Amino acid sequence: MLKTRVITALVLIAILVAILSANSFYAVVLAAGVFFAAAMWESFRLFKVRFPLLGAATWAAAFAFLALRAVQTDIVLLCGICTAIWAFRLTPSLAMGLPQFEGVGNRLFNGIYGIAILGCFVAILALYKHSGLYLFSVMAIVWVADIGAYFSGKAFGKHKLAPSISPGKSWEGAIGGWFAVLMLAASSLALPLGLNDTFPVRLYARFGLLGFVVALSMIVAASIVGDLVESQLKRRAGMKDSSSLLPGHGGVLDRIDALIPTLPLAVLLDFWM
Repeated sequence: MLKTRVITALVLIAILVAILSANSFYAVVLAAGVFFAAAMWESFRLFKVRFPLLGAATWAAAFAFLALRAVQTDIVLLCGICTAIWAFRLTPSLAMGLPQFEGVGNRLFNGIYGIAILGCFVAILALYKHSGLYLFSVMAIVWVADIGAYFSGKAFGKHKLAPSISPGKSWEGAIGGWFAVLMLAASSLALPLGLNDTFPVRLYARFGLLGFVVALSMIVAASIVGDLVESQLKRRAGMKDSSSLLPGHGGVLDRIDALIPTLPLAVLLDFWM
């Protein structure tokens, strides 16, 4: 299992690096569209929707339309809507619970979560338009938070963060992930010219030290919420993974769950910078 997981991770990293290195917006759109369609297919399965392939194809068409025709104001508006969705509907579900599969509530929640996923992938394109390095620097924040939380939780975890949703997560792990992000982001401020056009550097330049810490803390918190909401959906559906599309890792949603709320938030912060 570990060998399969490592091989899959290396392949995914190689694909990401190749796409970002190609310096082609349309290559990024194509790759993002494929992963978005897969994520939507998995999402429909989590909500027990009939004909998930048809639903995924419909949403993929909407993504293609936005990717090729949307202007900056449209993208910022969508990211603002997604951030509001996370703040006022998806995050509260962690305390309130999810609606039953039967009924309008489940269909509404399905649509809301679909909009959140769409916003994440549109945000990928918006951040890539700045540069491939800039997009990577935002994603790295989420990855470092996850890795830091894993090792901190293993070493120090005693107080459960959300035991009924994800028993393996702890407050100590979350704090460790947050601290790891702050350390990495602070170190990026010393990068040589040409490599310092990153999200943390721009945050610091625009908002100063306090704004730098607050903004990164918001992103780390959002990444944790994104992970927990997807875990909540899987637990309700009785599924360990969102799918088996990525050997050793589960599904696409299992890999991007923490990115879904964070990337639209990053686009909003970038707009204000």
